[in-house]
Amino acid sequence: MAVSLVGETANVVPGRPFQVALRQEIQPGWHTYWSNPGDGGLPTAINWSLPKGFVAAPMLWPTPERFKVGPVVNYGYEGEVLLPISIDVPPGLRQDSTVTLNAHVSWLACSDICVPEETDVSLSVQVGEMLRPDPLWAGAFATTRAKLPVANPFPTTTTSSNEEITVRVAMGDATRLSDVSFFPQDTDVIDDDAAQSVTADSHGLSIVLKRSKSKKLPAALRGVLSYHDRAAQADSASPAISISAPFQSPPEIDDASVGFAAAILLAFLGGIVLNLMPCVLPVLSIKVLSLLEHAELTSRQMRLQGLAYGGGVLVSFAVIGSALMGLRAGGAAVGWGFQLQSPLFVGLLIYLLFAVGLNLSGVFSIGNRLAGVGSHLSQRSGYSGSFVGGALATIVATPCTAPFMAAAVGYALTQPWYKSLVVLEAIGFGLALPYLIITFVPGTRRILPKPGQWMLQLKEVLAFPVYGTAVWLIYVLSQLADAYAITVTLSGLVLIGFAAWLYNATCLSDDRLRRWGTGLSTLTVTGAVGLLLLVDESGPLQALQGASNTGNIEWQSFTQEKLETFRSRGNSVFVDFTAAWCITCKVNERIALADPAVADAFRREGVVALRADWTRQDAEITKILEMNNRAGVPLYLFYPHPAANGDKKPPVVLPQILTVATVLREVQGQQ
Repeated sequence: MAVSLVGETANVVPGRPFQVALRQEIQPGWHTYWSNPGDGGLPTAINWSLPKGFVAAPMLWPTPERFKVGPVVNYGYEGEVLLPISIDVPPGLRQDSTVTLNAHVSWLACSDICVPEETDVSLSVQVGEMLRPDPLWAGAFATTRAKLPVANPFPTTTTSSNEEITVRVAMGDATRLSDVSFFPQDTDVIDDDAAQSVTADSHGLSIVLKRSKSKKLPAALRGVLSYHDRAAQADSASPAISISAPFQSPPEIDDASVGFAAAILLAFLGGIVLNLMPCVLPVLSIKVLSLLEHAELTSRQMRLQGLAYGGGVLVSFAVIGSALMGLRAGGAAVGWGFQLQSPLFVGLLIYLLFAVGLNLSGVFSIGNRLAGVGSHLSQRSGYSGSFVGGALATIVATPCTAPFMAAAVGYALTQPWYKSLVVLEAIGFGLALPYLIITFVPGTRRILPKPGQWMLQLKEVLAFPVYGTAVWLIYVLSQLADAYAITVTLSGLVLIGFAAWLYNATCLSDDRLRRWGTGLSTLTVTGAVGLLLLVDESGPLQALQGASNTGNIEWQSFTQEKLETFRSRGNSVFVDFTAAWCITCKVNERIALADPAVADAFRREGVVALRADWTRQDAEITKILEMNNRAGVPLYLFYPHPAANGDKKPPVVLPQILTVATVLREVQGQQ
């Protein structure tokens, strides 16, 4: 590949800009990269050494082409390309003198392999009174300018959802346009490999892009929109416009647009809906059943029961909200439901829900002290039970998120502490409202069915959504901790079940046996909680990053010393020479090396996997590449087991384009 510096004019004029271009003559089958290379690659870079007073503007980028290799998509150029640069020329230069512009250029050229290259370029021109077009390059500059994106003259809007970005360009009749394509200027904004859905009508264009999952959206969508206008002359270049449109709020409610009053209303509505969630509805239903069993309570006592339940809800919300705001004030990046990011808290919540389910199923009964189920406690104990019931409803509500809550909580987390507490307490008030209505409005109790055997059956049925919530929380825990932690937690559930059975089996026995049973049950529950401390210490799950996933190859960083050590031990070794910017490397890693069959073969055959990262030049890796007649990556070397007499076999050089079958043939075919 040849790289040179060319000028549009044969001379420079003092005080007037001089137009130059970096010319790349790219060999067939190869390509270089645009300013945003896409899924991999490196853009061409130029570092100037200019005479005093000369200033170079940023390089301009013609509309790129799209290169797709398997699941990897990149943007760049093939054939011949000029990358224009405008250079400010200082006044006062002596006529007929010669000035020389020097620069160091680096680029990445890719075909089946990727090779980083660099060179020095220079251009010498005379100083004159008038600019004289260079007949060799004036036409090429004009052609290149036609390929440069122009400023967008059309009203453009962009909106986003969790999955998509929609661009609308009000350019009038767009039905004559074809080959519409959007090239993002920023990396990791869209999924480069996903199809772009284009709708053209009499009002303009609408392009739907799939969002990337690896990064938050920038303030504005920037890029190049290219298209072919069938009404344009056949020999004219396809137009392209440069897009830079700030993201606008989608039609649905946006957190930032919610005011204080609206946030309170949304929080209140969300709290009401929380009562219908499977984790909360059983607790509310149990409290209502408790009231039906105590029809002898006076209206005042009923209202006090309601206030106690509401107090438990509001106090619990205040505690959670205060902890949340305190952590955020201390710099922690936490949000609503932050407690569910703790394996210890999730484990405790699983235990609690399991215990509530056992209580509802009739395995044991401790009355109002847990959830307010059919007690014969004193009046004060009944109020305490209602308060604990409200706290329990709040705790079990933490895994649930009701409609309307997201916008309200999002607003609350951006406000001063007193506004945040008001919004969170509005959720609590909504959660407590149904029970408050039943206890404060006597007419509502008359429409409830009369007490009977159905209450016991309903209570047992209500146990199953509670069990279901506990199962869901076990899944949540699996995302926070490893398989060992899940085993420990399930073991704790066995202890909880045993403690519940033992308590119920001895609670009606004589005093000595009852105390023994209660003590042993308490000790068993304490042991279950102690197991959760092991869960918390086991740390976050590395499988989220694939480090502990048994379906993946466990790679080690490459050094020549490691290679020789493993070979001397008799291991077979697979070495992957790769780089972050290597497209072929990425395709091979995603398609061949990530296949579960390959990982299984590596484990079965005892293959040690080493990864030699050449993202930055490394003398040791470069030497091995040269020894194998390679100027770049990828390179795949497989070192088989030693021969029977102990002699080391030479490495097998695998093809640059890997397939699962190719890797398996070498790994499984070694003798």
